[in-house]
Amino acid sequence: MLEFLVLVLEIFVQYFEIVSALIIIYGGLRTMYKIVDIEVFKRPGSYQKVRREFTDRIILGLELLIIADLLETLRRQSLEDLLLVGAVVLVRILLSHFLSREEENITLIEDESSEAV
Repeated sequence: MLEFLVLVLEIFVQYFEIVSALIIIYGGLRTMYKIVDIEVFKRPGSYQKVRREFTDRIILGLELLIIADLLETLRRQSLEDLLLVGAVVLVRILLSHFLSREEENITLIEDESSEAV
């Protein structure tokens, strides 16, 4: 029974890691497309909006990686492994926090510029 639970946890960990990577890759590709659209084809667009959308996708990807790491802690049993996973989770939480703050700043800048017009 325990082996089955470990297998299920491994499957979920891999699922969240793959989905997270796909979301971040998609966000990067979409951002590059929008920048090319703005720069090369001179279509209207806001870099602030592009940055905010990319930041949203990075944050979502990081949150899914945190879920994968938390599931990984259930599978790991040694103290050294738990400390390593804990450190990785802490770094990802900090990244997510600072990206969220940057997103709030971008939103404030957009709001100020729209009010000035």
